[in-house]
Amino acid sequence: MVATGQRRLRIEVTAELATERLDRLVTREVAGMSRARAKALFSNKAVTVVDAQGRYHQATKGQRAVAGTTIELLVPPGFDQAEALADVEGAARFLEVLEETDDWVVVDKPAGVPSAPLGPDELGTIANALLARYPEMRGVGYGPREPGLCHRLDTGTSGLLVAARHGRAFAVVTAAIKAGTVDKQYLLVCPGDGVADHGQIDFPLATDPKNRRRVRACRDPREVARLAARPAETRYRVLRRSGDQALVEASASRAHRHQIRAHFAALGAPLVGDVLYGALPSAQLGRHALHASLFAWPGGEGIAGLKVSSPLPDELAALLEG
Repeated sequence: MVATGQRRLRIEVTAELATERLDRLVTREVAGMSRARAKALFSNKAVTVVDAQGRYHQATKGQRAVAGTTIELLVPPGFDQAEALADVEGAARFLEVLEETDDWVVVDKPAGVPSAPLGPDELGTIANALLARYPEMRGVGYGPREPGLCHRLDTGTSGLLVAARHGRAFAVVTAAIKAGTVDKQYLLVCPGDGVADHGQIDFPLATDPKNRRRVRACRDPREVARLAARPAETRYRVLRRSGDQALVEASASRAHRHQIRAHFAALGAPLVGDVLYGALPSAQLGRHALHASLFAWPGGEGIAGLKVSSPLPDELAALLEG
């Protein structure tokens, strides 16, 4: 029975999600869910598993997810509605706006700054800083803690992020990204051996069941089917070779999570410093060598187009010196 104010949330367990601990799965898949909140839900017996025959079973946090089942949660009102906080200090310290119109804003994200907060009280992200400077972004976006953001970049990735200033701009720009009509380019540094002067990588991508922080580039059709891998395409050309390293320009209009990182790792050329994908740590860089360098879209449906570029950061250029 659902108490007053409670809501019932459901997570369909696909093959990609199977075998993961339920508490970890719930924390990652439900917007606004922290580890502490997930633990409380399990302790309060507010999580059940519905099997393929429609039977309900009380869930425990250490239980493993089974494909074809459904996880149901009874959550208190407002737990996932906490909005991002405006960060005036962050806006002054690291928010670099390259271009803006009445419809959108393009910022140059520094490496090490997250795109959006994970928790309701977190500061120091691009989303927090945007909200301080553009309060009209509140309520625009994929969720209350992603105000305005049309896409994300990994914390260790630097470069261009686009945010919408109103709901219609958000809908139009994100639809263009999903349709692949946006030109998104990246600069990266990786080992040059085995990387042709130009090429295309089209391995489908899926969350790695052995490490949920990683994405797996799937080569085997059976693995593609088992993990429900998504099609992905990365085109690239080598701009410069220096010693055993190469400066590469990559293009991925849709750019799924970790797409470029996983694709180059699958070539045997993980990005410099990308420890998660098999590279050695880079004391010189302190992060993976990836920079979002171009975002171009011709515009449409009354929303102004944009073409904004960001040059190779000095710390990435330094990897190619000598």
